[in-house]
Amino acid sequence: DKPRRKWYQIQWFDDGDTPRERRLITKLDLLIVPYAFLAYWTKYIDQSNLSQCRIITVNIWPTNTNKYSPTDNAYVAGLKEDLGFKGNELVQLQTMYIVGAVTGQIPFMFLFTYMPMNQLIPVLDIAWGVFTLLQFRANSFGELATYRFLVGWFEAAFFPAMHYIFGAWYRGDEIARRAGTFYVGLTLGTLTAGLIQAGASARLDGVNGLEGWRWMYIICALITIPIGILGYFILPGTPDMPNRWLLNDDDVKVAKARLTRAGHAIEGKFTLTSLKRLADKWQLWALLLLDIFFWNGSINQSSGGYLLWIKSLGRYSTSRVNELGAISPAVGIVYILAICFLSDLVLGPAWAITLAHAFNILGLVILLVWDVPEPALWFAFMTTYFSVAMSSVLYSWVNTILKGSPAERSFALVLLNAVSQSSTAWTQLLVFPTVEAPRFKKGYAFVLANAVLLIVTAQIIRLLLRRSR
Repeated sequence: DKPRRKWYQIQWFDDGDTPRERRLITKLDLLIVPYAFLAYWTKYIDQSNLSQCRIITVNIWPTNTNKYSPTDNAYVAGLKEDLGFKGNELVQLQTMYIVGAVTGQIPFMFLFTYMPMNQLIPVLDIAWGVFTLLQFRANSFGELATYRFLVGWFEAAFFPAMHYIFGAWYRGDEIARRAGTFYVGLTLGTLTAGLIQAGASARLDGVNGLEGWRWMYIICALITIPIGILGYFILPGTPDMPNRWLLNDDDVKVAKARLTRAGHAIEGKFTLTSLKRLADKWQLWALLLLDIFFWNGSINQSSGGYLLWIKSLGRYSTSRVNELGAISPAVGIVYILAICFLSDLVLGPAWAITLAHAFNILGLVILLVWDVPEPALWFAFMTTYFSVAMSSVLYSWVNTILKGSPAERSFALVLLNAVSQSSTAWTQLLVFPTVEAPRFKKGYAFVLANAVLLIVTAQIIRLLLRRSR
């Protein structure tokens, strides 16, 4: 509702924040944002590790003809030979992870308002790290699939939980740029995974009798578990259940006062009454539709198409493919920060979403045509991370629209994430089968349609919210 600044008037604090409030905001920023960033970074190192394995296990000709043959394979080493994979097992492993991530979210629809977040999140993170480690010892598809399910289950609540914390401490016009900084962990994790996998393939393969991809999971776990332990001490919890290690009574009092002035509710446990009240709101169902379009309008980012295409060129080693694969997530960092800052300070959520997916649509059109000069394909793959650049904008918008009730925010954040993510468990299997790599014609057409519907839905919600004021 505040007047928007010009695009060049970028600043961290609001003009109306008092010196005491700015000290509190800085303290919260230093407690929440670094931990959220580090934890998300480690999660995407692990998630991307499986995609890194995909580039060395797909049956492809070592040319750019996009033909496939069961007898002429460009295998160089890796997970497929070690575990005896033959077809779509890798995309099935991605699906097992998604099933775990979706089912693992269900209990937390009800629990966020009852449990201290500074205890809940670290426990889940440590368990996630343990099962990440166990993947290094997998010797069959069934064993690895079980670990992937459990990794997904313990990781499930992290994303909505962090957005719930952001919504508990920050005003609606402050959340997106903080959450965007947190979301950079996704792109940095993907980028780092490629570099670490390149190093593991080149330097650790065969050390102590372990293949390079097994070392990758060991490295992930060694990073993850200490970060999980750290979260118990530095996450601030929520204003109604604060972490007293680093927040005093005055901090909590100031936080509650500034949020109350902005119309944010501070307390309220989840009950059946709050569920009924939420179910009667059109905003919930509109946001759910928006989130489904978002998840399915961005699965091109996780399909591995960019890495598989580089591999299909037949001119780069496995280590070099992983290094080149880091370019797309690297530029994605810029996209995420730009879209999130523009949302908070200049454009607002609906137009920030529109801007991000306009670039995503441009890249998808090129990938759908495919028979274009090679530089055009490089450009198209460089736009991929625009598809997820507005993720923090969307969930910050949910926090803002439902700011009147912590119980409604809690349930909505988890429900939207779980239902939307579950839709990709089957859509990805249908439209991005591994054997069709790297030209996922059905996949890029499907994602393009969802990206267009995402923009249309965001603009409709914007207009409806304006009319309901």
